[in-house]
Amino acid sequence: MLLRLVHGAWPPAHQPASARDRFQAALLSGYVTWERERRGLAETTWSGRRDEARRFLTWLESHRPATDLQYVTVSDIDAYVADRGAGLRRMSLRGVTGYLRSFCRYLYATGHTSRDLSVAILGPRVYADEAIPSALRAEDIARTLDVTRRDRSALGRRDYAIVLLLARYGLRAGEVTALKLSDLDWRHDRLHIFQAKTGVVSELPLLADVGNAILDYLQHGRPSVTFREVFIRNRAPYRPFRSGSSLYTPIRRRLHAAGVISVGKKGPHAFRHARAVTLLRAAVSAKHIGDILGHRSAQSITPYLKLATEDLRAIGLEVPTEVTR
Repeated sequence: MLLRLVHGAWPPAHQPASARDRFQAALLSGYVTWERERRGLAETTWSGRRDEARRFLTWLESHRPATDLQYVTVSDIDAYVADRGAGLRRMSLRGVTGYLRSFCRYLYATGHTSRDLSVAILGPRVYADEAIPSALRAEDIARTLDVTRRDRSALGRRDYAIVLLLARYGLRAGEVTALKLSDLDWRHDRLHIFQAKTGVVSELPLLADVGNAILDYLQHGRPSVTFREVFIRNRAPYRPFRSGSSLYTPIRRRLHAAGVISVGKKGPHAFRHARAVTLLRAAVSAKHIGDILGHRSAQSITPYLKLATEDLRAIGLEVPTEVTR
């Protein structure tokens, strides 16, 4: 982190030292341009596809010259997917095959391969809404908040405000880390949340306990920095969180301190699912739940409906034990 602070980026970008490296760098650069400018993909999308393409090219180096992609076969693709998929879940492997399929389409469209290998790439079958989202119980959240509130250190004040935001509003982790001082309207008790997925700014009421926790952190826990983000890392160099995934470790640490053993997700998103359960049990309509959680379509909340286990159990059909004629 110190080297990143001094140089702006660390580790430094790899400088191509051979013809093979230069070819790979040029190929990946063209692929990024294709995904970003021609297809209009966001950085979070094309960066993942670029990284997977780089892994594939590196793997190919041990099988054939990387500059000779015309001779890549379906067997090469199958072998790579088999190696890459070892230890991955079906959902993760589905993402890998999707990224690889996109890269192969680019290779064919730009003349680097003589045949479209993307049609031969098959991923695992994943059914829509097949998994049940994991959610924290109300008592687990209350215990986590109580234990975190008792930590009066600067780190404890910060984590308590973060957990409150997650629990009370069901925010995405990225929305919490992106929260800026200008998003806090103290005069009108309003909270402005920029939703990265929809590009919409939501205006939420600033609840008293949340506002008090944030104010306590700003006055007694936040390092003196010029960054406008509300939440700052607790260790030097003091700077904002890079992404929402950075909250996984502090949230997991707080759950562990409270003795909460969560089945499934153990990070910030478990609080979002718990908030959905609370709204479902309060008979809030699907449209309003979508608005509160920041979904563009009401259909996006359908995975949360499976969390209303008590309501589903009440309408479930009895399983017959025997067949009579």
